[in-house]
Amino acid sequence: MNAVAAEKITKMYKRYANRHKFLTLKSALVNRTLFSELSAAERFEALSDVSFSIPKGKTVSIIGENGSGKSTLLKILAGISRPTSGSISIDGRISALIELGAGFHPEISGRENIFINGIILGLTRKRIQSLYDDIVRFAELEDFIDNPVKSYSSGMYMRLGFSIAINVDPDILLVDEVLAVGDASFVPKCLDKINEFRRKGKTIIFVSHDLSTVERISDEVIWLKHGRIEMQGHPKRIVDAYLEYIGKKDEVKAEGLHEEQEKVAEEEREKRWGSQEVTLQNVKMLDIEGKEKYIFDPKEPLTLQFEVECREKDEDDFVFGVGIFSSEGIQCYGTNTHIDRFVPKRLSGKGRVRLKIPALNLINGSYYLNVAVHKRDGYPFDYHHFLYTFRVGSSHRDVGIVRIPHDWEFSGGIEIEAQK
Repeated sequence: MNAVAAEKITKMYKRYANRHKFLTLKSALVNRTLFSELSAAERFEALSDVSFSIPKGKTVSIIGENGSGKSTLLKILAGISRPTSGSISIDGRISALIELGAGFHPEISGRENIFINGIILGLTRKRIQSLYDDIVRFAELEDFIDNPVKSYSSGMYMRLGFSIAINVDPDILLVDEVLAVGDASFVPKCLDKINEFRRKGKTIIFVSHDLSTVERISDEVIWLKHGRIEMQGHPKRIVDAYLEYIGKKDEVKAEGLHEEQEKVAEEEREKRWGSQEVTLQNVKMLDIEGKEKYIFDPKEPLTLQFEVECREKDEDDFVFGVGIFSSEGIQCYGTNTHIDRFVPKRLSGKGRVRLKIPALNLINGSYYLNVAVHKRDGYPFDYHHFLYTFRVGSSHRDVGIVRIPHDWEFSGGIEIEAQK
């Protein structure tokens, strides 16, 4: 039996144009011109002919780029929005955590909001009272529950909203990207609770950009692209296909970005400094065949190449350095020729430097490069800070910064099978 069934769901929005700026909703409804007067260019289909079914007790994740229709679909499932056409069938009580703080009144306390939200979800006041302590304890808001929620941080909002949604014991739980703003220590609690729901046979619909979590908790994945279902099926197969699509798209973007970086590098003075007695030019990232590349697999080799020019007198004190930083600015790795025990002898005229990395061993994400030439005491000749970017594309589920090569071994009475 299905918990959710969607049949040919289409959601259309109006694009605002000058010739319609004086049209009121009332006149549009009376004259039946809300959409009929709009040309194709003035209509936007957030969802188009979307059909799927979710059996009871299954966890289904919805993935896709921003603007693909994920949140619109969840709002329709939650009853917050109505489809322009098509039908939705829901069997069971829904609890939705979709928009951060949705349904909260900012001027009243967390305690009062718990009761209001519980009543909205169809619970009696007595039932809410019996759940109240569990809700507050799970949200870790014992010291703030009587404060107005307008004073809450985004993390506190999320904790209270999730705790209410999960503790009212719904048949169907809808979770949007709100976990992305959760406290680092609280998100694992949320995922544990979701897994507990799965064990109880509840139905979960999960929207997230965290593909490792999507793979880990889902029975099935739906990939939305431009408001339509692009693929649907086994989590790993769909996530791998989505990553391949994103990788190809990012490759094109990265090439364009690299060209743009070359145009504006001289304007970004705050990202390049030094005496310029020795300069670095033509910084490139190369693949194993010597071709420029900006998206790499964790196990793939990368060669960093740049040109060096000593503009004035010859130098006998020089160090070449490289740093790799995550998109959050955390240094993942750094080295230089001094650390690696190279002794400078003479730098004259022009030259070329290549740093060969057999395997990046970084987790999926975007990274910045620092490239520099300086004296051993740190005196900067030419320092390039965050002027170059590359991406590591991987379907692996590792967390942290680096992907450390590893193998598992089991013996004795352990029965375990690697998932393909």
